[in-house]
Amino acid sequence: MYRFAILLLILTVTATAADWTRFRGPDGQGVSKDTGLPAEWSSTKNIVWKAKLPGPGASSPITLGKRIYITAYTGYGLDSKEPGKQEDLRRHVLCLDRADGKTVWAKEFKPQLPEHVYNRHESDYHGYAASTPITDGKHLYVFFGKSGVYCLDLDGNEVWNSSVGKGINGWGSGASPILYKNLLIVNASIESGALVALDKTSGKEVWRTPGMSSAWNTPIITLNQAKDDELVISVNNKVLGLDPTTGKERWKADGVKSYVIPSVVAQDGVAYVTGGGSLTTALKTGGSGDVTKTHQLWKATKGSNASSPVLHEGYLYFISGNGGTLNCQDIKTGEFAYTERLKPDTGFLWASPIAADGKLYLVSQFKGTYVVAAGPKFKLLAVNTFDDDKSRSNASIAVSDGQLLFRNDAHLYCIGKK
Repeated sequence: MYRFAILLLILTVTATAADWTRFRGPDGQGVSKDTGLPAEWSSTKNIVWKAKLPGPGASSPITLGKRIYITAYTGYGLDSKEPGKQEDLRRHVLCLDRADGKTVWAKEFKPQLPEHVYNRHESDYHGYAASTPITDGKHLYVFFGKSGVYCLDLDGNEVWNSSVGKGINGWGSGASPILYKNLLIVNASIESGALVALDKTSGKEVWRTPGMSSAWNTPIITLNQAKDDELVISVNNKVLGLDPTTGKERWKADGVKSYVIPSVVAQDGVAYVTGGGSLTTALKTGGSGDVTKTHQLWKATKGSNASSPVLHEGYLYFISGNGGTLNCQDIKTGEFAYTERLKPDTGFLWASPIAADGKLYLVSQFKGTYVVAAGPKFKLLAVNTFDDDKSRSNASIAVSDGQLLFRNDAHLYCIGKK
């Protein structure tokens, strides 16, 4: 009986303290099962620790055991009036101690030039470290656009570096890599107009699927209607379902007729797609050929410009408009439970929301983090700001061990109970 109790305790701790190993958590859906998370914080309230970062970035932190991994950039594109010289641009990967935020190791990367030119819009958006790293527990994988994909061991030593294309775009590069079995899959829409799968051990290319037009989003792996693994990605004009082992197209459907930044979310064989500010749709996954007429369950003429949606307990949440209108949709019907303008005004809100502990966390660039109760009735719980830190915030929050990891251009914060 005693041994059973110990085993139950271990399993309980493991289930509630899962590592946040990639963009938007272990499954890329932006949902955590952690509880006891704070609704409110400030410069002095519910701050466990605060760590200075070398420079800005829109990438999210990830966690693995007692460590945090995060990226940043320095040297170029920090000031709209004096952007500096591209040859001074450096990217950084940092490993921090999960307990206190102290730096365990830091590695600097010199980019392949020319990079996309800094301009006014770069100040408004995400910069040169937008892709969130991913780990398989043994290695760390980081995507730096035309400079390629880097595989590091957990002590920061380079294992391999592979190119997925040399293209650049004025809006930069923003997709994050994902893992599937022995593959590292990268949306290289900007770099080569393709989805590229690399052998995660060697970095050698395994397959390449062209046709990834105007897509800054991170693909997902989900179970389709037939319970088979499927890779789903949203690109300009269409949604694609691919075989993740080979990259071959299984099906396609009409999608967002514009650029696509938000990632797809999926549940029970249905994919939910938004983007371009003008469309949100639900599609049954699986099938073959053009499945628009047979697999589209519903569509709405509202959509998210940049941040990914989040799906939680039967409702789909997404931000539309540049000023922060939160939409809540019933996933069965597509009917809106509410469409609510967040107040005070959010300004730009590009970070993808997360759902955890009955709450939605929505990070704006300069107006703080808005915390809303999850559910079909709108209720604003808090708007959290730092009196002593007005830095830009473009990164999605990570959830770890009952605490929130929040990053802006200056600091990484651990928020919650000590």
